[in-house]
Amino acid sequence: MKTYIITIGDEILLGNTLNTNAAYIGAQLFEINIQVIKSSVIGDDNSAILNELNFASGVADLIIITGGLGPTHDDVTRKSIVDFFNTELIENQEALEDIKTLFEKRKRIVTEVNIDQAKVPKIAEVIRNQLGTAPGLWIEKEDKIYAVMPGVPYEMEAMMEFTVIPKLKERIGEGQKILLRKMILTTGIPESTLYERLGNIDELLQGAKLAFLPNQFGVKLRLSVEGDDEKQLKNKLTEVEQRIRGKAGRFIYGVGDDQLEAVIGRLLMEREFKIATAESCTGGLVGNMLTNVSGSSKYFERGVICYSNAAKVEILKVNEDTLAEHGAVSMEVAMQMAEGVKSTSGADIGLATTGIMGPTGASADKPIGLVYIGYCDEKVCTARKFHFGDDRLLNKQRTAQAALDFVRRQLLGISWDD
Repeated sequence: MKTYIITIGDEILLGNTLNTNAAYIGAQLFEINIQVIKSSVIGDDNSAILNELNFASGVADLIIITGGLGPTHDDVTRKSIVDFFNTELIENQEALEDIKTLFEKRKRIVTEVNIDQAKVPKIAEVIRNQLGTAPGLWIEKEDKIYAVMPGVPYEMEAMMEFTVIPKLKERIGEGQKILLRKMILTTGIPESTLYERLGNIDELLQGAKLAFLPNQFGVKLRLSVEGDDEKQLKNKLTEVEQRIRGKAGRFIYGVGDDQLEAVIGRLLMEREFKIATAESCTGGLVGNMLTNVSGSSKYFERGVICYSNAAKVEILKVNEDTLAEHGAVSMEVAMQMAEGVKSTSGADIGLATTGIMGPTGASADKPIGLVYIGYCDEKVCTARKFHFGDDRLLNKQRTAQAALDFVRRQLLGISWDD
């Protein structure tokens, strides 16, 4: 089943709002093995929507549309659907009751504008909306399916989960090949280097499929197998995963929806360790990531933001002579920061970040993206040098990710050497 996703809204076309809807829809369809052939963004313009619908219906079996179903004058999707199918609007009692129930819960009076939203194209089946006022539409015509939903993400996601995906699964029916996937998560290695490390891909996969999905935190490896025997497919998936781990295991921190901060949290709790952070260049981002995990109070002792040299000396007891000789962005200062926060907090582990995030502050020997991460526990006090890019915010994110990965490697005894 070939799918065409159409997102409608001037705010998306102009870049004021990110198109998260298309990403969500694509991911959900991928999970049930439905192919998306194209995704487009159209403004709130009747003729543009009609042109896009004409094109999409010529190349796809399933057309999914989001946006433009609201109550205001610039919400023209419903009119476009009426024009495209040459139909008329009729009031739908289920949609009207949903609207009245929603307003009653919110202690608000239903307006005529909202009542008008209960009018739907005569040709359509209503996709009920329990979270908003605009009903979705399900239309089947000439062996094509059209699913039309609001642009509000949580409204659209509920419709996808409870109506659209179940209906599509029914349509796909029995006899569909079994598709199993696994996401393997890596960090600290560029996509090209990871690709080279894996070697002969055909020999590695032996019929399975592998996609490289890089982002600012690392590279996700999407592994998939397809066939008729689920047990054999599970075994195949495990075998290929083990071969990948054999070649790149030190860079793999998790699978599926694992987050590095949650992985670190589990490791710390298993060892009954507490960690404290001393952050300069990351400004508290490492502590923020660690405390994103519920229950982190069991292992996160404190976080200190020591941005100035004076703060490093006063709070972390960094040696003034070391600062004068090597500068705040140095291996020596990173180690003393980690040692200082460990000592002052009484934590088992001290973790520190110092670097040049840019776009200012660089010098010939200390360029933008230069970072030192310090680590100190009962057995070792060390630091490592990293080079990131030129973007300030990305540098902060990558530094925080690298700092957490530093902790993972130290706790698991993973060597930094190839």
